[in-house]
Amino acid sequence: MAADDDFSAYLKQVRVHRAELRDAVRRVEDALAAPIARGGAWRTRVAVALSELARDFEDHVNLTERPGGIYDSARRTAPRLAARAEHLVAEHVGLRESIDACVTAYTDEPDDGDLAALRERATTLVGELVRHRQRGGDLVYEAYAVDIGGQG
Repeated sequence: MAADDDFSAYLKQVRVHRAELRDAVRRVEDALAAPIARGGAWRTRVAVALSELARDFEDHVNLTERPGGIYDSARRTAPRLAARAEHLVAEHVGLRESIDACVTAYTDEPDDGDLAALRERATTLVGELVRHRQRGGDLVYEAYAVDIGGQG
């Protein structure tokens, strides 16, 4: 019973964090939607949002990949979902690299000459994160019949 209570508390934590990560993605999306003509101010706003997203994504990785976490538990309790859990874990590597590359591009590369390309790169990242989030929610629902939607 205590193990079930612990896992229920953990899933509540995942749900709360999931909402925070969704909000971080939304802040990046909102920053990207601002007028690009603002140049440096626009770039700074996106850089700040991306930096916050990077921290929230690290928290997501640590929370979901930890021993006894949702991916580990899904592999043990629903072996048919093991490959999907592994795929989601593998996606973390590429997403982390993409987030870091975007943060670097917005903060360390001083050329504002091609802001449209920077915007496209970060917009692509937002789409990848949304799809990853969808796949993660689907996996958790299939493994535990629990919706971790994170809508609040």
